[in-house]
Amino acid sequence: MPDDDMGQGNAGVDPHGKSITNKTFKAAAESQGMAEEDAKKFTLEMLQKELGQKKE
Repeated sequence: MPDDDMGQGNAGVDPHGKSITNKTFKAAAESQGMAEEDAKKFTLEMLQKELGQKKE
């Protein structure tokens, strides 16, 4: 994940943030009591499921 928010702020971190960055995953992981790496893996699994690329 990029660290550059492309001038849009970090989603889930900045009040009006729109870009998903490493800061977004860090904040999400902390809010759920999980490691940042685990938050990224969970997100990948959910995206693959949503896009029909991984069977349950």
